[in-house]
Amino acid sequence: MKGKVGLVIGLAAGYVLGSRAGRERYEQIKEQALKVWNLDPVQDQVDKVKGFAKQSAMALPSTLWDSAVKVTKAATSKGTTPGQKLDGAIKAGKDSASDIDAAAATSASAVKDAVDDAFDDSSDAGRGGA
Repeated sequence: MKGKVGLVIGLAAGYVLGSRAGRERYEQIKEQALKVWNLDPVQDQVDKVKGFAKQSAMALPSTLWDSAVKVTKAATSKGTTPGQKLDGAIKAGKDSASDIDAAAATSASAVKDAVDDAFDDSSDAGRGGA
């Protein structure tokens, strides 16, 4: 499915960029593309992806915040020497790095899945929902 979509987009872009028909044909193509973009089923899918992306993207900032709090607590802990505070902050930072990496990977994967689902849903709708 992704290959077909990419091929169609590539062919369309090639035609538009390489067209000798000039500005008039470009404007016709642009107008048709905007009509398709503004169709309700297309906008429904766009809204789904936007909502899911916002929801998934919120996981990353909260992980970053939690990590910053851990490093700050380790660096400002009472009753330890400056060297121990630094060691604690470095350790907390290293431990948090894997959490941040996992949250970023999860967010990216979730957004990719949402986009794939939207493409699948739109292609099913184009075939009469079969």
